[in-house]
Amino acid sequence: MRIGELSRRTGVPVPTIKYYLREGLLPAGELTSPNQASYGDAHERRLRLVRALLEVGGLSVAAIGEVLAAVDDGDGPVHDLLGAAATRLVPEYGGGGGGGGASGSGGGGAADAETVLARERVARLIEERGWRIASGNKAAEALVAALASVRRVGHAGFVELLDDYAEAAERVGRIDLDYVTRRVAREDLVESVVVGTVLGDAVFAALRRMAQVDASARTFGEEASDV
Repeated sequence: MRIGELSRRTGVPVPTIKYYLREGLLPAGELTSPNQASYGDAHERRLRLVRALLEVGGLSVAAIGEVLAAVDDGDGPVHDLLGAAATRLVPEYGGGGGGGGASGSGGGGAADAETVLARERVARLIEERGWRIASGNKAAEALVAALASVRRVGHAGFVELLDDYAEAAERVGRIDLDYVTRRVAREDLVESVVVGTVLGDAVFAALRRMAQVDASARTFGEEASDV
């Protein structure tokens, strides 16, 4: 199909498609003349994925480029490929992310008491649950940052819920991987991690909000109204 047809099928304007092509988010079409190219079903599928990551997942164009690089990497063990894709979906946090060191500066950096306590708690959680997670894992650092922030705003008691959250997260993680393992083609396998992580986060966040509203209505029923 021509780029105009690709635009009509996906609802993405032609200038936006050309921008994605320039940024490498969409592979080049097959040249049919010096200034014309043909696009196929794979382009349509990739374009729909890019739009979903942008509009629902809230990823930046740069982040999507990194994610798609993992999707397109056909080499290496499956676990490494899935890990590379998932790692690119975790945001960077300042104040000690990445290597787990205790250095940092400014605004509650990595050396503050809250971060030290949070890192110790996360390390203990990983050990107690027997999670096979490498040192410096970005998701673990994101959890450290979140727990440190919880303490800073005066809700250290929230950390007591961590084991319950971890229990729920294990169940969701198994559900996610069950979905992934239904895929046979390697491209489908890694792409399903992207979909399940980014769009799955959006689905789970919405379900969580709905469950909170329901729990509130059941707890404070006399005050409840449709929300």
